[in-house]
Amino acid sequence: MKLKTMVSILFNECFLARVLLGALLFGSPVLSFAADGGGLQDFTSHWVGIACVLIFVFAYSLVIAEEAIHLRKSKPVMVAAGLIWALVAIMYASVGDNHTAEAAVRHNLLEFAELFLFLLAAMTYINTMEERGVFDMLRVWLVSRGFTLRTIFWLTGVLAFIISPIADNLTTALLMATVAMAVGGDNTKFVALACINIVVAANAGGAFSPFGDITTLMVWQKGVIAFQDFFVLFAPSLVNWLIPAVILSFAVSNGKPDAIDAEYNLRHGAWVVVGLFILTIVMAVCAHNFLHLPPVMGMMTGLGFLKFYGYYLKRRDASLAEFDTQMGEHGLGLEGTRVSEKSTENDDHHKNHYNIFKSLEHAEWDTLMFFYGIILCVGGLGTLGYLSLVSELMYVDLGTTKANILVGVLSAIIDNIPVMFAVLSMMPDMSQGQWLLVTLTAGVGGSMLSIGSAAGVAVMGTARGVYTFMAHLKWTWAIALGYAASIWVHFLVNGEAFNVPANAVLKATGGH
Repeated sequence: MKLKTMVSILFNECFLARVLLGALLFGSPVLSFAADGGGLQDFTSHWVGIACVLIFVFAYSLVIAEEAIHLRKSKPVMVAAGLIWALVAIMYASVGDNHTAEAAVRHNLLEFAELFLFLLAAMTYINTMEERGVFDMLRVWLVSRGFTLRTIFWLTGVLAFIISPIADNLTTALLMATVAMAVGGDNTKFVALACINIVVAANAGGAFSPFGDITTLMVWQKGVIAFQDFFVLFAPSLVNWLIPAVILSFAVSNGKPDAIDAEYNLRHGAWVVVGLFILTIVMAVCAHNFLHLPPVMGMMTGLGFLKFYGYYLKRRDASLAEFDTQMGEHGLGLEGTRVSEKSTENDDHHKNHYNIFKSLEHAEWDTLMFFYGIILCVGGLGTLGYLSLVSELMYVDLGTTKANILVGVLSAIIDNIPVMFAVLSMMPDMSQGQWLLVTLTAGVGGSMLSIGSAAGVAVMGTARGVYTFMAHLKWTWAIALGYAASIWVHFLVNGEAFNVPANAVLKATGGH
């Protein structure tokens, strides 16, 4: 069945549930609250507040239907953000307050700016490594080794789990999915099972690293959890992947696929770029831990280093192209050189020189703009009082542990980014163990549905008609077992953290 048909079925079945869920979260009876700054007021019962909720629900319903209606997800949330904040400003002005809305929106813009610049630097590095052939080298190595299908199943899962903490879960899932498709060929059953395994592994691997997922990055930048404290989630994350992987592996054939002969072109400077990326990560960590500066400062400095190296690559390409032209004028060729290494690269010099801004251009701009819309929408609803209301319902009435487990379920149904940003905006008073729990559940909960994470949605687009919502749903029970087991392991292994208060950095900055 075609992906478009599957998405249409999914949309029809899940749209009403999501709208009702949004209404439940943001449309409950009014509860008064006092904001930290003393300027925020409760407008949850006012028609303006209700109108803002409806705007957000409608915009997010268009996001959910992105594949069915072919509308980029950033467009509706960006418009919704503008409308919501216009109503917020009008509402506060009506009570004689012309400053609170401005201060609140500036705070939300600062949150977005830090996330935007951090991700832009990381995406540029990933795109540059792809352009230099680093990922092609890994893909070719895997598909040309003659491994059995079951071995490829495990290798792609292990590599997804290992690479995602550094390269992020989305990039890793796409890379490993192309390997599974290249090896599997017409074996749709293997490709579907391998893609499920890859999505779960990539999400699990990203959950124990500040760089592995957008949600963990937001938690780290907020100062809730220190960089080194994320790694205590390694064991729960590993269990989260291993349990469904073992179950899925029994359905994978142990036969060998057809042999594949592939080549790759590792371009000059590839390993230097990898080294610069590692250095950039180190600088981001040091800026946050030792200089008490936002991590984005280290990332942008590292991006500057890459731009300088890009200047060298561009000049080198220009020099080689000029040399090749001069050799041609004298009737000299490049005979005897290896096509896969020398001639191919020299041909590239004639076609185009390396340009760092091409790597910037290929960043996921729709995703970055989507983050802008989501952060501003959720921030606007919080300024009207809804986040305080949800915090009261979840973390007081329901209980901290149950609420944090529910966050993972909501991440699969809605999306982990708006859910985690809402939690960080609420800033419930929780122990270090509980913050680690919600980081874990938000990171891995999206694996329960194919649409629950960016990795799953991206792989659905890559393996169209093979890795589908229904193919993933058949194994949701196994993934849910891993989800429950990972929570149990977290309580077992990190039990002492539940007696430790939240990071002192957060308290010192008042949560900002």
